[in-house]
Amino acid sequence: MKQHWLSGSLGFNPGQHSVRKEIFAGLISYFSVVYIVMVNATILNDAGMPLQAAMVGTILTSMAGCLLMAFWGKSPIIVVPGMGINAFFTYTLVHSMKLSWQEALAVTTTAGILFAVLAFSSLYKKISEAIPHNLQHGITVGIGLFLTFIGLQKSGIVIAHQTTFVTIGHFSDPNVITACITLLLALVLFVRKVKGDLLISILVGTVLAYVLGASRPSSAKMEGQPLQQYGELFAHLSYGSIASLAFWIAVFLLLLIIVFENIGLIVAQTRMIDRPENFTGALRALSISNILAGIFGSSPTVAAAESSAGIAAGGRTGLSPFVTALLFGATFFFIPLLTYIPDSAIAPVLILIGSLMVQNIQQMDFRDFTEAFPAFLVMVMIPFTYSIIDGMAFGFIAYPVAKLAARRGREVKTVMYVITVLFTANFVLHALM
Repeated sequence: MKQHWLSGSLGFNPGQHSVRKEIFAGLISYFSVVYIVMVNATILNDAGMPLQAAMVGTILTSMAGCLLMAFWGKSPIIVVPGMGINAFFTYTLVHSMKLSWQEALAVTTTAGILFAVLAFSSLYKKISEAIPHNLQHGITVGIGLFLTFIGLQKSGIVIAHQTTFVTIGHFSDPNVITACITLLLALVLFVRKVKGDLLISILVGTVLAYVLGASRPSSAKMEGQPLQQYGELFAHLSYGSIASLAFWIAVFLLLLIIVFENIGLIVAQTRMIDRPENFTGALRALSISNILAGIFGSSPTVAAAESSAGIAAGGRTGLSPFVTALLFGATFFFIPLLTYIPDSAIAPVLILIGSLMVQNIQQMDFRDFTEAFPAFLVMVMIPFTYSIIDGMAFGFIAYPVAKLAARRGREVKTVMYVITVLFTANFVLHALM
C-alpha cells in the first residue's frame, strides 16, 4: 500500500498501522464522547447561551480540535470542551464573577492565546511545576464534587433552598424517578465497560422520561433554526471588561486549569501509544483549539479522557480523531432532536463524571499537614461555596500561610506567591464593590 499524502499528514504508516483499526477507533471514540454535545450545551445554556446555538458551537469546537490533533498532534486524542471547565465557565465566570457569557468567551480565547504562548515555549513546565500536586489534584476533586452537586440538583434528587442548604427531592416526581433509573443504568454500563455507555444512558433516560411523563423541553429552547441561533453566538466575544482586575484573574485561573488538566492527560495518552515524542505537537494543537473555542462559542477544550477508549480499540495515529471529526460533522443533522433530551437524562452523566474526577484523591499525600489542609480547603470549598474560583482561593491562600507558619516558606515557588496575591486581591476587590 503506497503512502498517501493524507495518511502521511496524519502520522499514519500503512506498513505499521491498520486502516480498519484506526477507523474503528475513531467510531468508538465518537460514541464514547458525543454525549458532550448535549451536556456541554446544557451547561452553556445555564450561562445564557441559546441551547441549539451552544450545540453548534460545541460541535464546531470539537471538529476543529479533533482536526488539529489529527494533522498537528498526529495522535489518537479526541479534543472536546472539557467537563469541569465548562462548569467553571458558567457557574464561576458568569454566575459568580458576574461576567456576561460574551465576556466569558473573551476570557476563553485570551486564556487560549496565553496557553499557546506557553505551549510554544517551555514556560508551561515552570507553571505546572510551581503548583503543588496536592492542590492540582484538589482542584480536580473539588470540581468533581461540584459537578456531582449540579447533577443532583438538575435531577431533582436534592433541592437547594435559601433557608436550608439542601433537602431530598420527591421520589414520586417523574424527573427524579427517571434520573435515578438512568443513573443506575449508567453505573451498570460503565462498570461493564460497554462502549458508548454514557450515550446509551442518555438515550434510554430520554425515552424513559417521556414514558413516565417527565417535563418536555421548553418551547423557548426550540425557537428558530440552529444555524440562525448560532449567528447570535459565533465570534460574539466581548472585551468590555478587559481593563478590570476581575477579567485578568478569570483569565489567569482558567489558564491554570487548562494547563494542569491537559498536560497530565496528554502525557498519559501519548505514553499509552508509546509515542511520547508526540507530546509537544499534541499540546500545541490543543492550545490552538482553545483559542478557537471562544470564537466558535464554547467553553475551553481538553484532551478527552474518553480518548483511551479509542486507543484501546487500536487507535495509534491522527486518522482516529480525523474520523471522529467527520462524525461530529454528521451530528449537525440531529441537533433539533437533541433538544428533546431532558435534564433528568443528562444529570446522571454529570454525577458519574463527578465520581470519576473525585478518584484523583488517591494521588494526594495527606501525611504533611501543610500540604494536606490547603488541598482539603480546595476540595470542600468549591462545592460548598458553589464557586470554583472561591474554593481555589481558600486553598491557594492557605498554602503559603501554612508553609510560612512552619518556617518552610522557601518551599513555595515565586509563582505560587503571585497567585496568592491575585486571589487575595480578588477577595479585597469584591469586598470593596
